[in-house]
This record gives sequence, C-alpha cells and structure tokens, in this order.
Amino acid sequence: MGAALFAEYESLLSRETLFESCRLDARQRDTLFNAFLSVCRWTNIYYGWRPNLRDEGDNHVVELAVAGGASAIITKNVRDFQRAELHFPGLRVLSPEEALKEI
Repeated sequence: MGAALFAEYESLLSRETLFESCRLDARQRDTLFNAFLSVCRWTNIYYGWRPNLRDEGDNHVVELAVAGGASAIITKNVRDFQRAELHFPGLRVLSPEEALKEI
C-alpha cells in the first residue's frame, strides 16, 4: 500500500453512488477497508518509472508493485496495464477472476 493507492481507495469508498446496490452500509465498508489495510504493507516509492502507461493515473500502481516486490497486479483494467512501455520480469497483470482461479 502506498499513499496514492490509499487515497484512491478512500476516494472510491466515499462515492455513495457506487454502492447503491451494495449489501454493506458505509460503516461496514469502512470496517472491511480497515481489515484490508491491516494486512497491507506500507511501501515507499523511491523511483518513478516514466513514461510507462497511457493513463498517467495508473503509473503509481506499477511503481508500487515494483517497489514492494509484488508478483502480480490484480485489476479490472488489464488491457491498459498490458500496453505498458516498460515490462518488469516476474510482475504479472491479472484480472480478479484470473487471480481467484490461481488460489
């Protein structure tokens, strides 16, 4: 977890329109988010890999994964991440469905 990703998650969770049909209320979502954060490791990014992705807003995810030694990025946005200019050996980009199949 890094500062930019934390801010992005926090912003998404505050958008009530995204959760209109969600079974969890805001308090329950906050509890779930805090449980998720409790198993995250805070990672500082010391080097920016630019240019890399078309969507500048997604670059911080790759940088966080590289800095943290992640083996995969799990995202619904697989296509944009696969179009990266830079490729990092050992770092895969998987959809949530693909990641669940590997468990």
